[in-house]
Amino acid sequence: MISNQIYRSGTSIGANVIEAEDGESRADFRHKMSIALKECSETIYWLRLLRSGEYISEFQFRSIYGDANEIKAILISIIRLTGNKP
Repeated sequence: MISNQIYRSGTSIGANVIEAEDGESRADFRHKMSIALKECSETIYWLRLLRSGEYISEFQFRSIYGDANEIKAILISIIRLTGNKP
């Protein structure tokens, strides 16, 4: 189900950010943040599918989609600031 996929990828973002905070090195930190970014991109994909299948309203989509894109932009900035451009 799409709901299971979005739950998995959405919660993985935070889990990888927490792991990055305790990273063994700068490279490990960047790596975990890059994984969080990939999971965020996957979450955005699933959100688009939920909307196109009309499982969520346009209002719900715009709200969550906007938040997901903000998180994505933050992750990209963090990765770039630590020297690894996605």
